[in-house]
Amino acid sequence: MNLPVPLSRSQHGFRDTALFRPRSVVLVGDETLGETAILARNLASGGFKGSLYAIGCQQAGLTAAASIEDLPEAPDLAVLCLPPEAQAAAMASLAARGCFAAVVPVASPDLAALTAQTGVRAFGSHSFGLCLPAIGLNASMSHLTPRPGKLALLCQSAATARAVIDWATGEELGFSHILGIGTNQGLGFAMALDWLARDAMAGAVLLDIRRIKNRRMFISAARATARTRPVVALRPGGRQGDASGTADAVMEAALRRAGVLRVGGFEDLLAAAETLARVRPARRTGPDAMAGDRIAIVSNGQGPAQIAADAVVASGARLARWSEAAGQTLAMVLPDASAANPLLLPRGQAHRLAEAAALLAALPEVDAVVAVHSPSAGEDEMVAAGNMAAAAKATRGAPVLAGWLGHASAEPARRRLAQAGIAVFASPEAAVRGAFHLATDRRNRAAAAELPPRDVLHLAPDRAAVRRILDTARAESRLSLTEQEALSILAAYGQPVVPGEVAADPAAAAAAAQRLGFPVVVKLSSPDLPRKTEIGGVTLNLPDAEAVMQAASTMLEQARRDHPDLRLQGVLVQRMLGLGTPKAHELRIRLGDDAMFGPWIGFGRGGTASDFEPDVAYDLPPLNRALALAQIRRTRGARLLSGFRDLAAVDLERVVDALVRVSQIAVDFPEVEDLIINPLLARGQEAVVLDASLRLRPPGEAGFLAVPPYPAQLAHEWTARDGRKLTVRPIRPEDAEAHAEAFRQLTPEDVRWRFFTQLRALPPEQIVRMTQIDYDREMAFVAVEQVQDGPDRTVGSARLIREPGSDIGEFAVVTLPAWKGQGLARHLMEQLLAWARAQGLHTVAGQVLADNRPMIGFVKALGFALRRVPGDDEVMEARMEL
Repeated sequence: MNLPVPLSRSQHGFRDTALFRPRSVVLVGDETLGETAILARNLASGGFKGSLYAIGCQQAGLTAAASIEDLPEAPDLAVLCLPPEAQAAAMASLAARGCFAAVVPVASPDLAALTAQTGVRAFGSHSFGLCLPAIGLNASMSHLTPRPGKLALLCQSAATARAVIDWATGEELGFSHILGIGTNQGLGFAMALDWLARDAMAGAVLLDIRRIKNRRMFISAARATARTRPVVALRPGGRQGDASGTADAVMEAALRRAGVLRVGGFEDLLAAAETLARVRPARRTGPDAMAGDRIAIVSNGQGPAQIAADAVVASGARLARWSEAAGQTLAMVLPDASAANPLLLPRGQAHRLAEAAALLAALPEVDAVVAVHSPSAGEDEMVAAGNMAAAAKATRGAPVLAGWLGHASAEPARRRLAQAGIAVFASPEAAVRGAFHLATDRRNRAAAAELPPRDVLHLAPDRAAVRRILDTARAESRLSLTEQEALSILAAYGQPVVPGEVAADPAAAAAAAQRLGFPVVVKLSSPDLPRKTEIGGVTLNLPDAEAVMQAASTMLEQARRDHPDLRLQGVLVQRMLGLGTPKAHELRIRLGDDAMFGPWIGFGRGGTASDFEPDVAYDLPPLNRALALAQIRRTRGARLLSGFRDLAAVDLERVVDALVRVSQIAVDFPEVEDLIINPLLARGQEAVVLDASLRLRPPGEAGFLAVPPYPAQLAHEWTARDGRKLTVRPIRPEDAEAHAEAFRQLTPEDVRWRFFTQLRALPPEQIVRMTQIDYDREMAFVAVEQVQDGPDRTVGSARLIREPGSDIGEFAVVTLPAWKGQGLARHLMEQLLAWARAQGLHTVAGQVLADNRPMIGFVKALGFALRRVPGDDEVMEARMEL
């Protein structure tokens, strides 16, 4: 079976081609609204080759019609510029006429309800509009006519869109798509990104995001788009809505998970657009190549070069270092220049800036070159710019970005470089920022497509015990759990926790301490005290029973006197851990919730000062071990975990396991709103939770993960006809290596039948695509054989992929030669068909080579109908209506 071809259909008759490849457009306007005149002029002047109609307004170039019913054809796309009270009737008329795609550039308070009632799907309200410059469609509020190009812009703010278009016009950059999402009541980012992921006309994608309507669909679509092109996102107002910065950090984590580059401001957005629209990263190999952040600087002036070097260091990138042999070559070709980084040209040699940049770009130790030009008396800037433009076309190696300083003499040179397709900036810092964006985009997309190792943390939590604890809290009308309850939940997931007992009075506390062993810690036990130290509710390092009784008595009396409303359950007595040398690390893990992206996990340094010295890395559940390790390494304090002075070295695998366990709690119990582990005491092989708090959501509420969790409930055992046993389960990213090994076991004939061509090996990017799937929109089942004294082996797989918004899925199935004739392929297909029915798909289809007689007989036996593919005698289509 071949890989799936995108399909697109919906229940209402909406076609995404009607939006992005319309053949006819109608403007339904009200001339009392100022937007109508702007839209009419832009539509008429865009050069659209299809049919353009206007209702309610007059404009040369648009064919006037009295009403929607009087149109000579059903338009593909409607632009509704009507007051809110007139929109319902217009949308009903459009639906009756057979038009189901619209743009609403004005206020539409009831747009979501109108689309649900009529089936007309629209961008809006307050949409900037829709521009498709390649086909001459300008149904937008733009003040300029965007030129054709490769940039795609999805924006919520019309003002931001106009500013980007204005900048791009000056930079001579063009657009493939400009889409105004508006207030995101109708069609949103996900649907547009799904189209861009498949449209070869789109290059770099720019996102202006204020609100995400469906977090899971957005992450899925963004990830699909970022697999094939750079995606850059800006979030205006993020800090305004949350001064702590947590929401911004969670958004950055979500975008990183999807392979999207997050920028912090408008200037950064333009710098990223300038870079990613014009530059392609170098293909480097070796241990240092993955980061892509080794930057070389060349300049005809020392001061600007040093400014650029400072910007490299401040950004976290690296100044490239080259070999002694490379330095000798540079000294030979450029005898009067310094061979260090920055490489400085002598006065009067600005015309050799391009030559020097090309030499640096060819070095394997360089990922990007920033060439900084300063105005110089007696030299012709246009000559230097012309040399740079010519060199850029001939250079093979690292990309060259130009920082061309000045204005009066530099502006024409910058324009010349932009026309040549060079990323050019007006300052050294901006050019370095562009190079850093290139490195960050490369790193993010590589991380999103990274093949994780085989190892999986196999959890066997006592979910029944956790359910009893949560039910007890609910029965007592509590949202907050006691510390011991929170620790018990973590222990149920296999996480080591400090031994402890709850004691009702001082005497019981002393007895508990005797059982646990001294020294001990005594803490107030109450569901109302997430931070017990704030009221003196913790006493450490108690050496004997008398000290325990005294501490328990004092803190209980003080709590009852000063905080009479506290629900006290006595005291919690715990073993005192963390003593001795070297010192253990205090770490913090938190499960929280974000209004836009839902549950998140934070990791960083712990202890009482953790709120004042934040060093936190964020990610989204579910986490696997590879993601958890990457999250740890994003913190500044991660370097300390290898041991520093009197701090112990830590086995990171133990901390990784703790993060994965917290992630699984978020998956299994979405009613958990907040879980804090502080501290997680880590030293050597030890990672023990000393304190934890947990809060539940109000009754009836549940968290919704932005990333679909692994559907473990679909895993099951299966027995072949000859008695051999397999595990059949959904595929997961850790299956990458086993998947590649299984491919190598296929016969050449099986490979041709499966992929319609001969392949010697699956490319890494294809393995990523096949093993890192979105469980909401596709499914792949693998049959896994457990091998004694070796890793599990994949012996068969079947997958079903559907296009978002479609009710059709395309299937593929293959088994290893040694497992044919055992009923495995049939069982895998039956699992796929069951999943398809559960997802509401109406049709399952696939293509089979006409000479693949075993597969033709197989699909017939399953109940598929077969037909020849028109225009291709070598291919049959198998189709089943569910």
